Amino acid sequence: MSYNPATSEPNWQQAWADADSFKAVRDERPKYYVLEMFPYPSGRIHMGHVRNYAMGDVVARFKRAQGFSVLHPMGWDAFGMPAENAAMEQGGHPRDWTYGNIATMRDQLKPLGLSIDWSREFATCDDDYVAQQQALFLDFLDAGLITRKSAQVNWDPVDMTVLANEQVIDGKGWRSGAPVERKELTQWFFRISDYSEELLSAIDGLEGWPDKVRLMQQNWIGKSRGLQFRFRTVDAPKGFDEIEVYTTRPDTLMGASFVALSPDHPLVKHLAESSPEIQAFIEECRRIGTTEEAIETAPKMGFDTGLSVTHPLDPEWKLPIWIANFVLMDYGTGAIFGSPAHDERDHEFATKYGLPIRATFGEHGMTLKQADAMVAKAPYVPLKSEIVTYVRGFSGQADQTGENAVIAAINHAEAEGYGEGVTKYRLRDWGISRQRYWGCPIPVVHCDTCGTVPEAKENLPVLLPQDVSFDQPGNPLDRHPTWRQATCPKCGGAATRETDTMDTFVDSSWYYARFTSPHADTPTNRADADYWMNVDQYIGGVEHAILHLLYSRFFARAMVKTGHLPEKAIEPFNALFTQGMVTHEIYTTRNDKGRAVYHLPEEVTYGKLTDGTPVTVIPSAKMSKSKKNVVDPVNIVANFGADTARWFMLSDSPPERDVEWTAAGAEAAYKFLSRVWRLADDIPDGGEDPELTRSAHRAIADVTKSIEGFAFNKAVAKLYELANAIGKSSAGGDARREVLRIMAQLMAPMVPHLAEEVWAKAGGQGMVVDAGWPKADPARLVDDSVTLPIQINGKRRAEISVAKDMPREEIESLVLADETVQRFLDGAPPKKLIVVPGRIVNVVA
Repeated sequence: MSYNPATSEPNWQQAWADADSFKAVRDERPKYYVLEMFPYPSGRIHMGHVRNYAMGDVVARFKRAQGFSVLHPMGWDAFGMPAENAAMEQGGHPRDWTYGNIATMRDQLKPLGLSIDWSREFATCDDDYVAQQQALFLDFLDAGLITRKSAQVNWDPVDMTVLANEQVIDGKGWRSGAPVERKELTQWFFRISDYSEELLSAIDGLEGWPDKVRLMQQNWIGKSRGLQFRFRTVDAPKGFDEIEVYTTRPDTLMGASFVALSPDHPLVKHLAESSPEIQAFIEECRRIGTTEEAIETAPKMGFDTGLSVTHPLDPEWKLPIWIANFVLMDYGTGAIFGSPAHDERDHEFATKYGLPIRATFGEHGMTLKQADAMVAKAPYVPLKSEIVTYVRGFSGQADQTGENAVIAAINHAEAEGYGEGVTKYRLRDWGISRQRYWGCPIPVVHCDTCGTVPEAKENLPVLLPQDVSFDQPGNPLDRHPTWRQATCPKCGGAATRETDTMDTFVDSSWYYARFTSPHADTPTNRADADYWMNVDQYIGGVEHAILHLLYSRFFARAMVKTGHLPEKAIEPFNALFTQGMVTHEIYTTRNDKGRAVYHLPEEVTYGKLTDGTPVTVIPSAKMSKSKKNVVDPVNIVANFGADTARWFMLSDSPPERDVEWTAAGAEAAYKFLSRVWRLADDIPDGGEDPELTRSAHRAIADVTKSIEGFAFNKAVAKLYELANAIGKSSAGGDARREVLRIMAQLMAPMVPHLAEEVWAKAGGQGMVVDAGWPKADPARLVDDSVTLPIQINGKRRAEISVAKDMPREEIESLVLADETVQRFLDGAPPKKLIVVPGRIVNVVA
């Protein structure tokens, strides 16, 4: 017989299902909640899924064996534009496309043998999930956590919808290809900016998170301390006597060259009413898009209003007022002063429009002339901690750091009464309105009498109509003949429904809480949430390190405030692990036009196609459909078994790094697992081997430590060692079976199907999935032998293993009996024989 995963793996999966092995139960045991970021149902799993869920499964099975009640659920992040795009391109309905893909991916995931409680499965587009998300929306609205206001958005004029920043590519809509415009729309917002300081200060307490993720969150929240002050305008229209600005570098005020206003600044809008030129400039600016990246990388454009302001430190000093495309209305005050000598963006703008460039400071020891000459070529932007010489300073500024100079400038402004120090945050409120069909409807109505009114909870869920068409651009909900018709919950009169749906980030911002009680008729069941929260281990890609995690942290706070989560869940994820990508070589040939043609890995054997054409091998990169360097997990499971895929993913490299999938690596993994199966299938007669028993207990200690430290590759290495020790040992019978049972227990989190096979063959009771985690015997971890290298004439030639307490005379006898030593002595006695106890033996022949 031979190892046959195609037969054994489905059998064990059925056995676990029959025993309900992975059902999460709230009981008297300590709990452990492990969660991987749930997938979007695209229709196919990929090797990234295998790696992500295999890691989570190791943790879940390990904790279960240690006596924890484990919650390890699965769900689907199911709303979003891809389903609408499929409906537009292929026909059909987004719901059918989505649920069809879910069924396919579920069938692909289950053969991996994941210890998931499938009874808790849900999709975010399920009617029940929609109902509870809408209930949360109403509770948040009632608690003052949601507002509705006008804001600038990315607008696709062809698809007639708001685009997220990520959907704007090179200034164009990701699907239509139309130039994106900036448009002002009334939107729904979660008031996440109210929590800026709390979200920021709590980051220090996230000790189980990677440092890089914590830093990314800090930078996104973007706390800054600066000066807010006012310029007096000269001959400006009535009502615009002052322009307020905010700056984080008030120490550069003596280098001011101009004042720049956002195209959306109130003064600009007022001037545009009587200036077609300004109105045209505003329209041109709006074609850039609203993302910071788009605005930063776009060519700097300006419009001179002809107006000016006086400098707060010198009333005779006038600065021109410009409109600039790089000034954002939603950060600071929508107005800045330009200091071209010390800001790359301002320098580019001043150079383009011939504005003065005046140094405020230079390198330490520079004169005014030297500093001005330096900044004329390029801006000087030192670190704030770097000591510089202020050549146009004020209020005692001289040789000091920028940090100290900023403090001095703020103190000076406050003392003189022209400004005050303020703290601001980069984090903006979270706009959730999307003009699309396939999303969670926002549960409000618009009444001519009562205004905007929340839907009554008893009327939830507000579900999407099924009879919609995607044969023209725009939101199908706006065109539906009856769906918009509603009754006002407040006055009972006629009303219209809100046709915007929620950003899909909302769906994924609280699913971890819903998993604690997925069938409750409220968003959470508090008893379940009190027991299961927090998520003890969260696993997912670093690409979600900012928005998803930040929004989830906000949602947890909102759910605590509205009573849906306990206070302890205010930070929902105790530990976070971000795994590396799965990569593969890229194979190309050239067509008759000289263009690259990509080939799937299964088309290539030993560097050639099946017709013998040699391929060019490009080094490993992230698996990509367009590059065809994708390995299909379904084929791998069919050919080698799920355990082989899992073992390879866990063994090849540290889990935080990228792993390169290779056919040779997969085959090597399969051969090793087959060898372990044979060790259990053919147990010889024999007695005990104390050294093998010690090896088993050392493996228990090392594998336990490695899994707890997320060093799965190290755990795998220790299991290789144990398998080698079993293969070399003379132990047989019950002694060998005992070690094989330990081997099965240690392998079970990683290769659970094979572990069940080994456990059964070695005489284990029941299933290994129900066995406790083995405990290392401290006495057997102490090695009572030592290996001594034998050095002959200064070179290491051999080694011997001796008891730690062996007398020197006995060691000398063993050394002289060694074959290698005898060969070098050639019958003569050694000139010297020196034994260094526990270290080395030196022989001089």
